[in-house]
Amino acid sequence: MKYGKKYSDSLKSFERSKTYEAGEAMGLVLANAKAKFDETVELHVRLGIDPRQADQQVRGVLVLPNGTGKTKKVLVIAKGERADAAQAAGADFVGAEEMIQKIQTENWFGFDVMITTPDMMGMVGRIGRILGPKGLMPNPKSGTVTMDTAKAVAEVKAGKVEYRLDKTAIIHCPIGKKSFGTEKLMENFNALMEAIVKAKPAAAKGQYIKSVALTSTMGPGVKVNYNKI
Repeated sequence: MKYGKKYSDSLKSFERSKTYEAGEAMGLVLANAKAKFDETVELHVRLGIDPRQADQQVRGVLVLPNGTGKTKKVLVIAKGERADAAQAAGADFVGAEEMIQKIQTENWFGFDVMITTPDMMGMVGRIGRILGPKGLMPNPKSGTVTMDTAKAVAEVKAGKVEYRLDKTAIIHCPIGKKSFGTEKLMENFNALMEAIVKAKPAAAKGQYIKSVALTSTMGPGVKVNYNKI
């Protein structure tokens, strides 16, 4: 595989097969984030469980201590007091039937997160086939189906992330921007790793964490020594 010059130079700055202490790995990732934009730093964790088994799912939400560095646009589907509360909390779009109609007829997706109240899920479910593939379908497990719309909006705006196991038993999750610096990124890293460790299913057998890596948007991945996590 051919790599660009910056990427190739980055590969020469560390040993790809070596695992590094978390702080050192973070330093290498930041040093090799050489793009002209503020790159996102991502955490990738491979778990030793079978994602095909219902009792071995790992999924949760967490408000990162220092946020993600990205302001997400929030759409709230609610009525009455719940709609007013969402508006006051800073939701970018609030509505009911008219917003569902807008998505259906105009193929509008000017939002990153959809929050709704339980009583509106029947209406939202009508466009589940559109929302699902885009990862926008509200879900009680991710805190996006709730009566407390104000709290849900505030958490998303504060930097809430959802972590979940994919089909290959890996969790991929952003933990901030290069501009955060090592200290803030490490606080986010530690918070997310702690959440993943606590989320270990009771049915999980053997080694739970198989590998951990940090990377930036355009940079190479650096392996982290997970035995000390």
